[in-house]
Amino acid sequence: MGLVANAGDSRAAVVDRPGAVAVAAVLGYLVLDLVVKLSGISVFFLGMQVLGGSLELGSLLSMVIDGLLVGLAVGLAGIGLSMTYSILDFANFAHGDTVTAGAFLGWVAAYIAAGLGTGAPIAELFMLNSGRQLSTVSTFVPVLLGLVVAGVGSVGVTLLVDRLTYRPMRAAGNISLLIASIGVALAMRYLIAFVFGTQTSGVASGGLRITFFGTVSMTDNEVTLLVVSLLLMLAVHLLLQRTKLGKAMRAMADNEDLARVTGIPTERVIRLTWILGGGLAGVGGYLLVLESGTISFNFGWILLLLIFAAVIVGGIGSIYGAMAGGVLIGLVDSLALIWLPSGLTRAAAFLVLIVVLLLRPSGIFGGVTTA
Repeated sequence: MGLVANAGDSRAAVVDRPGAVAVAAVLGYLVLDLVVKLSGISVFFLGMQVLGGSLELGSLLSMVIDGLLVGLAVGLAGIGLSMTYSILDFANFAHGDTVTAGAFLGWVAAYIAAGLGTGAPIAELFMLNSGRQLSTVSTFVPVLLGLVVAGVGSVGVTLLVDRLTYRPMRAAGNISLLIASIGVALAMRYLIAFVFGTQTSGVASGGLRITFFGTVSMTDNEVTLLVVSLLLMLAVHLLLQRTKLGKAMRAMADNEDLARVTGIPTERVIRLTWILGGGLAGVGGYLLVLESGTISFNFGWILLLLIFAAVIVGGIGSIYGAMAGGVLIGLVDSLALIWLPSGLTRAAAFLVLIVVLLLRPSGIFGGVTTA
């Protein structure tokens, strides 16, 4: 009777949730294929390769590390977007260009600091045209200064935008704010393009490579991204759980009217939300450029799609969801190279977004707001 009952439950699961069964089957196939690839075996059926191939363990670990690094930076930038949505109740499409603005401000500061005393013209340093590649080890102080300027500068940008655009429109509703954010994004992007041009500039290169386990290595810039991202995420966690500001932010995200009645200064919370979200966006953009080595006027706009995907997968409105979603999207984007051409890996990341929404519409963290 037990076997019959289990079989009946299995059939009911297949009928009731065919999508989940299909996803489980695909994941099972990918895991099996990955194991067979690592063993160096190829399986053919009717003359076609259906399993396996060749993949070295070192290459797999390198992909995991690359995905983790990108995912941490995306999650860091996604915290601000998630906070904006949970507290101000609108999707801020200018968030990606805030990432770009912070990155440019930080790298201009780093370049000027690194070029002082070398005889390089300030104009070339400002335009990132000196041709010098910065790294954490060789130019530690300029890179650290740039990191601080990226965070502070992006905070200034977000506060200015809020004062000039969002704050006067706050009573107009979230749709009006969303449309306004698109206009702000376009204005910021093309202002950056007007000042710095539309070319892609190489600004950073790893000065030291650290090898782990004899096969996996990371540059000093990648280690910096890893350490700074984890420390900032830990700081956000402590802020939310251990401070009065964090409790006020969580209360306002849950019920703004009740928070206002109980005496929570909502305008101050909104201002601090912009400060925290903007600062993390600028630092996230700066760290991504440090890891990738290149910067362009529209990289934040392109990155915005991944940030939105991370926030939605994690559970929009959940800061922890943004962190987890960023890591998941980064890993999928990197590991998809095992099965897909490089131009299609981004599609795999969005396919994961669709699958998660089909199986769990509220995201991984299920609508948990800010905490």
